[in-house]
Amino acid sequence: MANDLFAFIGTYTRLGSEGVYTLRMNGDTGELTQVSVATGLENPSFVALDPSGEHLYAVSETSAFDGSGGITAFGVNADSGELTQINQVSTGGPGPCHLMIDSTDSLAIVTNYGGGSVSAHLINDDGSVSERTEFIQHEGSSVNPNRQQEAHAHSVNIDPSNSRAYVCDLGMDKVLTYDIDLTNGKLSLASEVDEVAGEGPRHFTFHPSGNYVYVNNELGNTVTVYDLDGEGGLTPKQTESTLPDDWEGVSHTADIHVSPDGKFVYCSNRGHDSLAIFSIDRSTGEITRIGIASTMGNEPRNFAITPDGAFLLAENQNSDTIVTFKRESDGTLTATGSVINVPAPVCLQFLPVGG
Repeated sequence: MANDLFAFIGTYTRLGSEGVYTLRMNGDTGELTQVSVATGLENPSFVALDPSGEHLYAVSETSAFDGSGGITAFGVNADSGELTQINQVSTGGPGPCHLMIDSTDSLAIVTNYGGGSVSAHLINDDGSVSERTEFIQHEGSSVNPNRQQEAHAHSVNIDPSNSRAYVCDLGMDKVLTYDIDLTNGKLSLASEVDEVAGEGPRHFTFHPSGNYVYVNNELGNTVTVYDLDGEGGLTPKQTESTLPDDWEGVSHTADIHVSPDGKFVYCSNRGHDSLAIFSIDRSTGEITRIGIASTMGNEPRNFAITPDGAFLLAENQNSDTIVTFKRESDGTLTATGSVINVPAPVCLQFLPVGG
């Protein structure tokens, strides 16, 4: 159908998957069907599409590339959703877990969680990725003796101006801002913001207005709201819990996304196995938790909202399922009944069928 979507799923082969899966989603019902799987990669946990939708990039969350992880480029068949591998290079650090492609399709930026580093790779005309043009090693630690003895760069997000990259480092309790040199594939540190010690910033998302950003803190089980100024500077203004007040178990946040209309922000909880739902005050960017919905599975990792805002797909890593929810006008979620089995799903990226 005209509004159908492909969903590309990054997974952990160490937990039994085969690689990067392509699903097709019915844009009217939210139902998912499997189309194909690209095999031959180890732990392609996080994937990202280029702006044209012609190429997809996947990290290999390993240390198999002479002690480092890798990034693989694929060509995307816009009609079938099938992936064809183009090339593969080392990221220079172990355990890459996140990447982003800039809006001009010139540069891939990768965060290496295990090594606490950031790498950048120019993108060639055929979609292939170059060897590293930049490698930045983070140095630092924080207060959690189990998770913060060293740097752990966890995510990278490029701002709408395409001039800055924001990196959440869970181990250092910092959000770092880098200026981007697209021509040479270089990054330079512009500023950094300290999180509250022990919070562990993980993922980062922009509000559609461009005035606010939201960071989920993995260790603190919280969301922090930041003001974003015209120069790219961040000022923290509010932090709210993602868990019920009476929760006493172990849980960690995983992913965070703002709805396309800018009215709500969602954050996944691993352990509580849920999605925290917050309404957004459009005049201040501040948030109010309005609900917590079960993801109907175990260990929800990334999730994704369809471009039209109609559906939210939650990936339950340890129960090998992707569950489709309808987004109601008040931000709450209603299960559609569509549940598909995909081994160890971690990340999901949408592409309209036909490009």
